[in-house]
Parts: sequence; structure tokens; C-alpha cells
Amino acid sequence: MSLFGSRTNYLRRRKDGEETKVEAVELFFDLVFVFAITQLSHYLLHHLSVAGLAQAALMFAGVWWVWVYTAWCTNWLDPQRIAVRLLIFALMLGGLVLAASIPDAFAVRGFSFAAAYVFMQVARTLFMVWALRNHNKANYRNFQRILVWLVVSGVFWLAGGLADDETTRFAFWLAALAIEYISPSLGFRVPGLGASTTADWDVAGEHLAERCGLFVIIALGESVLVSGATFADLAWTGETIAAFAAAFVSVVAMWWIYFNIGADYASRKIAESADPGRIARIAYTYIPIVIVAGIIVVAVGSETMLAEPFGEEHPLSAMLTIIGGAALYVLGNALFKAVVFGRWPLSHMAGLGLFVATFLIGMEAPALELGFAVCAILVLVAGWEYFSLKSLRREGR
Repeated sequence: MSLFGSRTNYLRRRKDGEETKVEAVELFFDLVFVFAITQLSHYLLHHLSVAGLAQAALMFAGVWWVWVYTAWCTNWLDPQRIAVRLLIFALMLGGLVLAASIPDAFAVRGFSFAAAYVFMQVARTLFMVWALRNHNKANYRNFQRILVWLVVSGVFWLAGGLADDETTRFAFWLAALAIEYISPSLGFRVPGLGASTTADWDVAGEHLAERCGLFVIIALGESVLVSGATFADLAWTGETIAAFAAAFVSVVAMWWIYFNIGADYASRKIAESADPGRIARIAYTYIPIVIVAGIIVVAVGSETMLAEPFGEEHPLSAMLTIIGGAALYVLGNALFKAVVFGRWPLSHMAGLGLFVATFLIGMEAPALELGFAVCAILVLVAGWEYFSLKSLRREGR
């Protein structure tokens, strides 16, 4: 072991024609993010305002970014190695602190949220620099550049955590996220260190596709748990049973929209690509933010519909969450498939049009009716895509 570079090779050993598996310890790591997604949906539910939505979106963007960076790193690192497992466990601890801080991140736990985030981003990147130095020069330079960007953004995260008021904290954290989100598109360019190219990111595409698919499953599962827990605490009347059925069928349709065709096709395409890093940067780094954000908002809408089937107290919030969450999810899937298939799916575009029409027509409609309308649109989108692509396969196209 060397202080500045590991003599031991901690990278996965890839063989031609052999898929890179998702290891059990990676799934164990993801459990932290079940907690984080739950915290975010509860935060949004209790802060249904413009400011609350902006704060929840900012925190979700941070949670997603720290997860996806870790997924990229375990794409290269071998989780069977003890040192890599210890890194993952340390990141899990940081993730727990991060998630536990979410309810009060814009109050008394701002610094703990920021410190946990910076620890996860910087510590993981330092490990990558150390692990790659003697074994992959191109990626070693890549992570040197990433480290510089993360240290700069970390200053803004910590400054925001120390800020006294919500507005200043939000501004600092928004600047930190902007730095991090723009850096991959710039190749993490650093004066004196140059810039990275997507060719340097020799990812195992099928592994990254599976990891993102599992995160979508986590988010969908959280939506099921929220609906089930809320339903269990309510009187089982005709309205609540109907609302629960609509919420459940909606989640099933959402699963179908992502996993029936798109996920498998995308996995094969990135695995066969000569430049998988380019596809991964768009399809598995940026676009899933929209998909998972939609699921979180749908979970909030389902809980609102179950608690208030007729939207007596929060009619506008019910409309925005029930319709807006599903529309955001379908939009994310449309973007994902446009990148992978090379065309916009007509079923998804029609669904988005129906969501807009439902929003305009259903201004006075109760939450339960909106839930059934959204459920019907999601089922329509899923069925339309399934049967249209089934006919194309029969034609050999």
C-alpha cells in the first residue's frame, strides 16, 4: 500500500462477453436511499408551497447526484475487495446522516446536511484518485479533475450550511449544485489538468443501466409503501378503497412504462456502444432525475388523494401533485427513450397532452376523480407503447 497510490488493483476485472454484475453490497448501499426518498416525499408533503417545492427539488438533486456518482465509481471498483466495501459502508453512514438531516435541512440541520454531502463526494473521489493512480492513468486524471470541481462546490455547500437564513442557504446550495451539474458537460476541465472525454469513462454499460433501474425500483417501492401505510391508518370506506386502487394501478403502470421495453433495450444499446460514457452521461446521469422526481411527487399526490379523496383542504396542491407528478414521470421516460431509441415515443407525447387537458378541464374536480383520470392515462401510455412496439417486432423493424 502506498500513501499516494495503491499498489493493489481495486478495479473490476472485466472479461470480453461477460456482464458486470451488481453486487449485494451495492444493493445494501441503496437501502440508505430508500430512507432518503421517504424523507424527501414527507418533506414535500409537509411543505406544499413554491418555496417547499424548490427546497425539496434542490435536496433531491443533491441526493441523486451523490448516489449516481457512487454508482459510477462502483462501476469501476470491485466491491468484492475489503477496502472497497469499507468505502461503501463509510458512504452509507454519510448517507444516513444526509437523509436524517432532510426534514430540518433548511432549519437547524443545514450544516449536518452539507457536511455529510461534502464528505461523501470528496472522500469517495479521494479514494478513486488513490485507487486509480497506478492502474488507469486516463481515469486517474479524470478523477483529479473531478476532485477539484467537488472541492470548489464543497465550499459553497458548507457556506450554505452555516448561513443563518433559508434564502441565503438556498442560494449557496443552488450555486454548489450548478457547479457540480455543469462540470460533466465541460469534461471537468481544469487549468493545467485539461479536460476529460467520454472515451475516458470506460463504463460497463449494462451495470450502470441496472443500477439506475434499481434506483427507479427504490422510488416506486417507496410510493407503494407510502400508499400502503396511509391506507392502513384510514377507515376503509368506499372512497379510500377506490383511491388506494387507483394509486396502486398507477404505480404498476409506471413500472410498465419504464421496465417493459425501454430499460432492457437501453441496457443492450449502451453495452454495445463504442462510447458508452457518452450515453451514460445523458441517459443514466441527467435524465433519471426527472423520472425519479416524478415518482416522488406521485407518492405525495397518492397520499393526498388517500387522505383527502375530495380535496377539501388543498385542492390546488392535489391537482399539482397528482397530475404534475405523473406528467413529470412520463416526460422523463420520453426523454430517456428519445436518447436511446433516437425518436420521441408517440404514446408518451399523447399522454403528456392528456395530462395538460386533464389539468385544464379538472380545475374543480376532486382529488379522487383526478387520481382515476391520471391512472387511466398512465395505463393508456403503457398499453399503447406495448402493443405498438409489439406490432413493429412482428414486422421485423
